[in-house]
Amino acid sequence: MPASLADVARLAGVSIATASRALNGSSHPVSPTARGRIMRAADEIGYSPSRLAQALVTGRSPVIGVIVGDVVDPFFAEVTRGVEDVAREGRYMTIICDSDRRTGAEIDYLNLLRDYHAAGIVFAGGGFGEDPRAADLQHALDEVVEAGARVVSVAQRPFGGALVAVDNEHAARDMTDHLIELGHRRIGYVRGIPGLTTSEARQRGFLAAMATAGLQADLQYEGNFRYESGQSAGLQFLAKGLPDAILAANDESGIGVLMALRQAGVGVPEQVSVAGIGGTRVSQLVDLTTVSVALYETGAEAARRIIDRTVWDPDRRTILPHRILVRGTTARRPA
Repeated sequence: MPASLADVARLAGVSIATASRALNGSSHPVSPTARGRIMRAADEIGYSPSRLAQALVTGRSPVIGVIVGDVVDPFFAEVTRGVEDVAREGRYMTIICDSDRRTGAEIDYLNLLRDYHAAGIVFAGGGFGEDPRAADLQHALDEVVEAGARVVSVAQRPFGGALVAVDNEHAARDMTDHLIELGHRRIGYVRGIPGLTTSEARQRGFLAAMATAGLQADLQYEGNFRYESGQSAGLQFLAKGLPDAILAANDESGIGVLMALRQAGVGVPEQVSVAGIGGTRVSQLVDLTTVSVALYETGAEAARRIIDRTVWDPDRRTILPHRILVRGTTARRPA
């Protein structure tokens, strides 16, 4: 039978309440002598304190909530894996909350995680710059922080705070520059979700690179970060004339473009180069040239910030490096 708190108290010669305070991190004072006896007794009989009991005493449960925009998107899967691996090592439980990129759902999840006394919350996706519920979201965030939770974003959000992310604008600009260096001049672009901070940053990077090179950026089609939107854009490129290269705002839509072109018999990269942004595992399966934006690392670092309370800084903002992954869907433009 597992050792109980009563066993520890009996062996240490203290009350159960005193043993509980010492073992569960209560702020109630316990003398150093008594604390020492309690710790030795717990070690001697192999007692492990209840995580639920600790939560009741400290007002904080070993839970990290991860609010994602789309649970089936490989982008969020990579970020969440990073959070979960670090959380598991620290004996924290991860709860995945799929908001479907709706601010109302994010607010509901924040309130729920606050009620569960979650230790921390990771916002795994961007937000909308023009958000009619921005004030409501900020209010819910303030209440969560006031309750003791630590909030970290892994994408730029209007509400600021702790951040572990990549520079999406710089990443898109670097990939566009790479395509230009390959000799491509007519470069098409498949946009992300309209108004989303991540989409807007990547589009700015594309436009900046094209403007610096003195190239027209008129070949753009709407997207929504999903495979189907890339496929639709690919069909539009086919109907209106193929460019030298196509950059998609993320890997999923880039793969949609790639499949549409290949199904139409277009040689990739012989006729058209195709690239994405994200560095997801699925991009490797189809040999897509992409920008690796350290998805796993952002999630892992966000979890470390929440768990390691000695290094917590609510205003600390870290930008992680990205790199171009050149694969088989891009090549130098034929002379």
